Amino acid sequence: MELERGIGVTAGEEWVQRYLIAWRSNDPNDIRALFTEDAVYEYEPSAEPLRGREAIVRSWVDHPDQPGIWSFEWKIFLERPGLAIVRGCTDYVGRKLFDNLWIVQLAEDGRATRFTEWFMERPLLEAPESDAQRRDQ
Repeated sequence: MELERGIGVTAGEEWVQRYLIAWRSNDPNDIRALFTEDAVYEYEPSAEPLRGREAIVRSWVDHPDQPGIWSFEWKIFLERPGLAIVRGCTDYVGRKLFDNLWIVQLAEDGRATRFTEWFMERPLLEAPESDAQRRDQ
C-alpha cells in the first residue's frame, strides 16, 4: 500500500499512520508494506530479533491484537532523515496500559529497515473511593 505524503507530514508520521492501519487490520499486505525485505524487528532490545519481512509478517499474524481492544496515542519525539523516535501509550482498555518508545530506522522509500520497541507496563489506577464508600467503612 502506498500513501502519498501530505503537506507537512513527515516520513516518521506517515510510517506510524501506516503501522496503525496494519495493527488494526492484521492484514499481511499492510504489514509487508511497512518493512524492507531484510528488515529487523526487535520486540525489546535484549531479545532475539525477527529478521526478514516474512518472519515479521508471520509473527504479527500469529499473535494479533484484535481491533477495538486497544487504543494508541503517540507523537514523534525526534525525527531525522532515516530515523524516527516515537513516544506512545497503548491502552488495552481496562486490562493493561503500556508506555512505548519506538526507534524506527527508515529506508528512502519510507519502509522500516529496523524497528525496535520498548514497552513498559504502567499500573492501572483503581477508581478512587467515593465519599459514601469511605463513610461506610
